[in-house]
Amino acid sequence: MDISVVVPLYNEEESLPELYAWIERVMKAHGFSYEVIFVNDGSTDRSWQIIEELSRESDAVHGIKFRRNYGKSPALYCGFEKAQGDVVITMDADLQDSPDEIPELYRMITEDDYDLVSGWKRKRYDPLSKTIPTKIFNATARKVSGIKNLHDFNCGLKAYKRDVVKNIEVYGEMHRYIPYLAKNAGFKKIGEKIVQHQARKFGKTKFGGLNRFFNGYLDLISLWFLSAFGVKPMHFFGLLGSLMFIFGFIAVVIVGATKLYHMHSGMPYRLVTDSPYFYLSLTAMIIGTQLFLAGFLGELISRNTPERNKYQIEKTI
Repeated sequence: MDISVVVPLYNEEESLPELYAWIERVMKAHGFSYEVIFVNDGSTDRSWQIIEELSRESDAVHGIKFRRNYGKSPALYCGFEKAQGDVVITMDADLQDSPDEIPELYRMITEDDYDLVSGWKRKRYDPLSKTIPTKIFNATARKVSGIKNLHDFNCGLKAYKRDVVKNIEVYGEMHRYIPYLAKNAGFKKIGEKIVQHQARKFGKTKFGGLNRFFNGYLDLISLWFLSAFGVKPMHFFGLLGSLMFIFGFIAVVIVGATKLYHMHSGMPYRLVTDSPYFYLSLTAMIIGTQLFLAGFLGELISRNTPERNKYQIEKTI
């Protein structure tokens, strides 16, 4: 199979027939063998019924129905698991991503040998409350990830080699950082293509502005920490805890030695417990011990990681 198109969706009943007809038209025009995997993320409208109707009309349509709303990352994770195409393409279901981009994305993967190609919506039809935080977020993501050539990490329209989606784990809300996840998994050739962004035709966006912005930053910090210290948490917590304990211990010794020196010299002195430095030193030693233990527990947990991606799937087509 040439292409698997993975479409996560939530309450997009109006868009689905038109979206699939558009995808089908592009695929047939270029002679691609393909499948379209719709992942219904707990929709409360008629989205699943429409997917079932489309599947009866075309063998290329597959569906996954979650029992409840989990989010975009779990939907992509389950779609990636089922994908069989040599090239996997993701797009949103709201008709803001154009299926006409599929042939060129496919060519860039198969002929230019990119591992991943991310779309860049240079001209957007979103409100300022969404575009300004997006620009700030993308600038930070480029700096932290080291992927300097991407302008739009969160663009839903992306193309991947099949090996990429089978070797990365998308969980939580990490769909924003799939290029970073791919880089950490050893896939280095990551490209970008300017794609057409269309105004939303039906309904309204399902993502909030500021909430999405702050969650994105928290996820980026988590991903950076996991990529740097996820396998060896002791390297971070153990080092920091040891340094704090050593500095605290040295400070306690200095406070005690100062009192002994004053006593020996017949100089006036005060109790060690009257000195604020004693309590600061003691606190540093306690925090250092706690950090060291956190690193040790992190090592134990990393060796026995539970399954994170278990979702209740009600039905599949």
